[in-house]
Amino acid sequence: MPVPGQGVWFVRMVLAVLASTVLLAACGGAPGPEDRTLTLYNAQHEALGRLWVDEFTRQTGIPVQIRDGGDFELGNQLVAEGAASPADVFLTENSPAMSLVSGANLFAPVDGATRAQVPPQYSSTRGDWVGIAARTTVVVYNPALLPEGQLPDSILDFARPEWQGRVAFPPGGADFQAIVSAVNALNGDAATQQWLAGLKANGRVYQSNTATMQAVNRGEVPAGIIYHYYWYQDRAEAGANSANTELKFYTNGDAGGFLSVSGGGVLASSSRPAEAQQLLAFLAGVPGQQVLARSENLEYTVGAGVPANPALKPFSELRPPPVDLSTLNGPKIVGMMQQAGLL
Repeated sequence: MPVPGQGVWFVRMVLAVLASTVLLAACGGAPGPEDRTLTLYNAQHEALGRLWVDEFTRQTGIPVQIRDGGDFELGNQLVAEGAASPADVFLTENSPAMSLVSGANLFAPVDGATRAQVPPQYSSTRGDWVGIAARTTVVVYNPALLPEGQLPDSILDFARPEWQGRVAFPPGGADFQAIVSAVNALNGDAATQQWLAGLKANGRVYQSNTATMQAVNRGEVPAGIIYHYYWYQDRAEAGANSANTELKFYTNGDAGGFLSVSGGGVLASSSRPAEAQQLLAFLAGVPGQQVLARSENLEYTVGAGVPANPALKPFSELRPPPVDLSTLNGPKIVGMMQQAGLL
């Protein structure tokens, strides 16, 4: 004979088990593909970041959600978030933002096998981030206004009075601020402040690398300081913004040949450290570097011996000045540029 209330008790038990299962899944306790999803703070170009992530997910099955932003926008956000950050991996366009996060001790050590894929000069000396791409400083010039032979032997010479109104640059971006960081690392505070003061007096300010190149192309100004790939990207298309210009590469050890490295690092607070290290290994390794070389981004590869896009000036011919990327101090440089009235 059934025990009174037994049916009601059984129904309640089943409902309780079902409720617990739903709650467990909602809290991430139940196994499933979403448990491996990584969060990437991406300050690299959005299109390149998406190419990398799509290929990584295709090869590994690990999903990646992307939060895009600027170098210091995301770097400062990571410092503010600290150990509570949802980020697993951070990518930048330039290394000073990596140094900012590294200085706050927020990165985990990079796996040794991943570090071995990248020449040490293109990674952190602390071993907590690695290079994933690079862009070189160049001077874009209009030969109709300025023959190549009249360009200065050093980027520092643009501070001289004879260049008044004849050089353009985009001081508001992280790209140019990284170049200033290199000038500072190679020449010291006094020379850097003098150079910035000269640029303030002589230079014509534009909002971006592309706007600087366009101004030179239109003949508004004879020369401008930019990164190489904006010019190559435009030439790979119709050349509308670069047809009247050429590039000057400084290969004599001058700061004008500074090679800025895009970095990648795993956050120490990552809840998925194994998958995060896997993503970083992919980016610095053959698969990720091949994605970069095939892309329309036209930055230089730096890892796993993968050659860069053949349209670029050969990497071996750049001969950049030696700069310890770990020492580039973004906040200091911003302060110096503010003092010079450039920001």
